Amino acid sequence: MDAWEIPAETFSFSEEIKKSRFITLLAHTEGVEAARAFVQQVKGEHPAARHHCWAWVAGAPDDSQQLGFSDDGEPSGTAGKPMLAQLMGSGVGEITAVVVRYYGGIQLGTGGLVKAYGGGVQQALKLLPRARKVPMLTFTLVCDYAQLAEIERMVARFNGQLLHSEFLQRISLTLALPHAQVAGFTRNLTDFSRGALHLAPTD
Repeated sequence: MDAWEIPAETFSFSEEIKKSRFITLLAHTEGVEAARAFVQQVKGEHPAARHHCWAWVAGAPDDSQQLGFSDDGEPSGTAGKPMLAQLMGSGVGEITAVVVRYYGGIQLGTGGLVKAYGGGVQQALKLLPRARKVPMLTFTLVCDYAQLAEIERMVARFNGQLLHSEFLQRISLTLALPHAQVAGFTRNLTDFSRGALHLAPTD
């Protein structure tokens, strides 16, 4: 994907359903390790809660390798799955949802639980402040001193960033470009240098 939405900040939404208190927390978590860490952090902040159910889309919204969920003791399929379904339908990536439940003594039944957990995430997503993430790829490029000014202009024109410059006999540049701009930048670089300059991926 060329770009996607991510949470701009950690956000919480709480409601009371039949005397149980449900607190839904959404956070930006880049990668599964960050997602796990957020779940542990919430557990630490709410040690007295009966359940800490969670779901995450830890990468891009279409990255099925970085999904996870847990019912944390609620009946199977009543918490984590409906939470994950809401996250996957939102188009937001790098996001973890934790729903903390303080039990109020009245059972909700499976349908009520699905509605409470999925609904909490749905409500929180509607109110969530969002930012846009443009994934960047990094490259190295070696050029002559006379070519530097034009390359700097090209990097700016294609919404890239110059990360590092090393001035030796020639100049060695490390630069980052948005995924969607790499082909256009490469074409321009080839035209400008008559095929003499090449981007080398750093990964």
